[in-house]
Amino acid sequence: MAEQAETVRRTPLSRDRILRAAVALADEAGIESLSMRNLAQDLGVVPMALYKHVANKDELLDGMIDVVVGEIDPPVPAADWKHAVRQRILSARQVLLRHPWAPLAIETRNMATPAVLAYLDSMIGAFRAGGFSVDLAHHVMHAMGSRILGFSQELFDDSRRAGRSGRTDPAPSAAALPPEIAARFPHVAEIAMAASHDDESVLGQGCDDQFEFEFALDLLLDGIERLHQRGWASPRR
Repeated sequence: MAEQAETVRRTPLSRDRILRAAVALADEAGIESLSMRNLAQDLGVVPMALYKHVANKDELLDGMIDVVVGEIDPPVPAADWKHAVRQRILSARQVLLRHPWAPLAIETRNMATPAVLAYLDSMIGAFRAGGFSVDLAHHVMHAMGSRILGFSQELFDDSRRAGRSGRTDPAPSAAALPPEIAARFPHVAEIAMAASHDDESVLGQGCDDQFEFEFALDLLLDGIERLHQRGWASPRR
């Protein structure tokens, strides 16, 4: 093990090596633990050595996102646009489950990274290849929102605050609600009490487990399919 560690430390420093080490560090300890100093220590170099390959932490995060998005299965040409889109989105979700800090990192970028843009471009291309008009494809991308990337944005999700790792405890159940709150908002309480989620497949905090994600995804895709079959177009403004 000591010889392997020494071999890794002797490997020439490169942008790719830095980015992959940063992804591994975020996976292990959370994105909030990532700093240029910690990363340099992990790589066995001085912090200034990193700046020859990445200008700053923002550029580092952009590169990390591109590494993660690069793990998503490539698009597979298929006659059935619905199946192709669904399988690619579920592949993206499996990648994010391996890197639970990534959804928050993607959300907090001011601009989409090159890999994210390439992914979105290919997804739009899948809709267009399926016969969608530019108009319908535009509205579909808005309706899909973050689900096109494999995750749902939850309301009141504490993990979406800057600096959180994405590794959170499951959302409190209705049993944890104060009785006066449950009495005042009985419908919210009964839904919370009825909810059952697979904590192992939850991204972030809340209800975004695999079943809930696929339920919403299929609901959207079924509705989109009906609009496409009807030759839907947006009203002229």
